[in-house]
Amino acid sequence: MEHDSKVHYQTFPANAKQRFRLSMNAEARLFSVTDFEQPSDGILIRSVVLETKDAVIVVRYVLPGQEIPAHIHPHGQDTWTVLSGRAEYFKGHGEAGIIKAKDIAVARPKQVHGAKNLGDEPFVFVSVVTPASAGYNLAEK
Repeated sequence: MEHDSKVHYQTFPANAKQRFRLSMNAEARLFSVTDFEQPSDGILIRSVVLETKDAVIVVRYVLPGQEIPAHIHPHGQDTWTVLSGRAEYFKGHGEAGIIKAKDIAVARPKQVHGAKNLGDEPFVFVSVVTPASAGYNLAEK
């Protein structure tokens, strides 16, 4: 399988202020997506909103032309709620569809998913992986 060596991922809260706020309030229940949006021309940033044993909630900000590689979670589900933009959504076996603002995509355990921003605006979505121990493996589109 080919993998773009230029695509790397960083995982961290949006900024020092956000890290402090999360560490001071482990019981936080309301979050602003804007606080976690992190555009990057190079490294795609996996901006963690909250991680517990039950789930990992992440905001993804994908610029036009950027791609989240096809992957699976062997032991869990990944639900994407799209807030803006549109992208080609990889389903595995060479199949794909278009996902856009106000859509929800659910990848059950071992189902291939990933996306490439085909539009001219950022593709922004919230990902909820359950459980947090779902695992991650690259896959074929």
